[in-house]
Amino acid sequence: MKQEAKSATGAPATLWDRTRQLASQEILTTALRLFTEQGYDETTIAQIAREAGVSQRTLFRYFGTKEDLLGGGQDRFGQVLMDTISEQPADAGVWEALRAGVAAVLALHDSREQALERFRLLHNTASLRAGWLEKRLRFQENLLPLIETRMDAATGNEGAKARAVIATAFACLDAASMTWVANDGIGEIMDLYDECLAAVRG
Repeated sequence: MKQEAKSATGAPATLWDRTRQLASQEILTTALRLFTEQGYDETTIAQIAREAGVSQRTLFRYFGTKEDLLGGGQDRFGQVLMDTISEQPADAGVWEALRAGVAAVLALHDSREQALERFRLLHNTASLRAGWLEKRLRFQENLLPLIETRMDAATGNEGAKARAVIATAFACLDAASMTWVANDGIGEIMDLYDECLAAVRG
C-alpha cells in the first residue's frame, strides 16, 4: 500500500511540500540525463535549469552545488552511514556494522538505473573522483570513534586497526561498484561487496 507522503518534520506533506518534491525530482532527473548524455564537466548549471524549466536561482534553492545534482550530495551519504552504524546493536561486530552502513547508503538511490548512472559518472569523471576521495577520507575519520568502540581493546592499537578496517570497507565498496558498472549493472552491488570483503579477509 502506498504510504502517505511526509514532510521533513515527519508530518503529512502539504501541497507545498509535494510541489517542492516533484520540482526537486524533475531537476535531478534532468541533471542526470544531461550528465549521462554529454558528460558531467561539460554540462552547465544554466543548461540544467533551462532544460528543467526553472531559473538558476530556483535550482540553487534546491541544490547547493553541482555535485548535489548527482542525487542529494555525498555529505548526506556520509550522515546516513554514521547514523546507521551508530544504530547497530552494541554486540554487532565492526564488519557487520559497516556492512549495514554501506547497505543503507546504497538504498538512498531512487532506482537501480539511476544508481548505475551515478556510479558510472563517479568512476569515469576525474573531478568527481577527486571530490569523492576527499570526502571519503573525511568520512573515514568521522567513523573512527564509532568503529574503535567495537574493537577488541585487549589487543591494543584500536586506532590503527579501526582505520584499516574502515579503509578496507570503503575499498571494497569502490571495487564492488566499479565491477558493477563494468558489468552494466548485472548482479547486486552488496553481493559484490561481500565477495570483495571475503577476498580481502581470506
